[in-house]
Amino acid sequence: MPSRATSAATSAASSSLASPRRRSSGFPFRRCELTPRRASVAAAPVAVRCKLADPLRYSNGAVPCNSILNERILPGVLTTPYLQEMSSKNDMRLRIFSGTSNPALSQEIANYLGLELGKIKIKRFADGEIYVQLQESVRGCDVFLVQPTCPPANENLMELLIMIDACRRASAKNITAVIPYFGYARADRKTQGRESIAAKLVANMITEAGANRVLACDLHSGQSMGYFDIPVDHVYGQPVILDYLASKTICSNDLVVVSPDVGGVARARAFAKKLSDAPLAIVDKRRHGHNVAEVMNLIGDVRGKVAVMVDDMIDTAGTIAKGAELLHHEGAREVYACSTHAVFRYLFFSEILGNLIVIEYANPSCNREAVEWPIQEVIITTHPRSGAEELPQLTVLSVANLLGETIWRVHDDCSRLPVATDYQVGHEPYSSLDID
Repeated sequence: MPSRATSAATSAASSSLASPRRRSSGFPFRRCELTPRRASVAAAPVAVRCKLADPLRYSNGAVPCNSILNERILPGVLTTPYLQEMSSKNDMRLRIFSGTSNPALSQEIANYLGLELGKIKIKRFADGEIYVQLQESVRGCDVFLVQPTCPPANENLMELLIMIDACRRASAKNITAVIPYFGYARADRKTQGRESIAAKLVANMITEAGANRVLACDLHSGQSMGYFDIPVDHVYGQPVILDYLASKTICSNDLVVVSPDVGGVARARAFAKKLSDAPLAIVDKRRHGHNVAEVMNLIGDVRGKVAVMVDDMIDTAGTIAKGAELLHHEGAREVYACSTHAVFRYLFFSEILGNLIVIEYANPSCNREAVEWPIQEVIITTHPRSGAEELPQLTVLSVANLLGETIWRVHDDCSRLPVATDYQVGHEPYSSLDID
């Protein structure tokens, strides 16, 4: 049987519920007090006395409903300091860190997203070893590491791997390697016996280092995406070049798109389709060795037209120089060279002599030479290496907005392709050029 103390506590709680009272403001709350155990009643259980300081009043026999998430109250709730603090914490889940390869591009991406670059310490020891330390916490964050593998490719690649490892050991939730230029993409197949497929090897290294996703721009070949065992977001820089060419007063009937080699026909065809379905021409290029190109003939008609050469990268500039010379020989009125990646390895354009350019090579084994440069304008989408800015008629377009938009969509778990409403407002797909 219940003790007298328990009965009294139950009677007091029932009488309190029977006569509710309402306060002038604030939500009701309960204040619970533990009744101390009496020494005279040894076996009595601990009694809990609940005082209803401000109970809810029943109206018309219906249970009251507190709907705080409605149209009127919700804006006020979201502006409370606590929820503002929680919102800022959610925004800080996105972190962007830059390597030493292209800090200018990383800063532009951060500016597009309205964020600051993450604090990171990168230094090299006397023997060439790379040291990386994150200067802020990334626990539970989506981390994006911006590091192209442009020359020197091996050092920048190793730096990227160490950055990935540092983020993994710092308990980052997701690590995305943003590689605008994937340097080993050209070694994607065996063209001769006993050759390595370095693209697959580098993909395995990035995966084993701890990356969860890769964001690349204009890979040399599409099959390189299959070398990764993790998701790969492949975006194209050509839409940025297309917007720039659209701003020029070039008649569509006078335009012809030229592929500098047979391997780039699919890329040039997709580019020509975006330029009012312009005609296509192909340069037959024969190589006698690596980075040595010799143009043989031209497939297509360029006489009296404005030729636009489209390639994924400019390495030694030998392909576009000899290609432009052939196009002018075949009667092209003007020649534009468009490329996503401007490597310009070993090149320093030191002097311009009429239609000739004096090229100095950083490689000591190469001498200065004067080459013909019959190109109206060179359009690239990445920052060239130091010394290559002297190239005449060089136009650098930024892909920071393209990469920044892709980073945000990956972080927000939404599609890289615009939805139907985006097409209604005129947005172009960022990640597709309909390459088949």
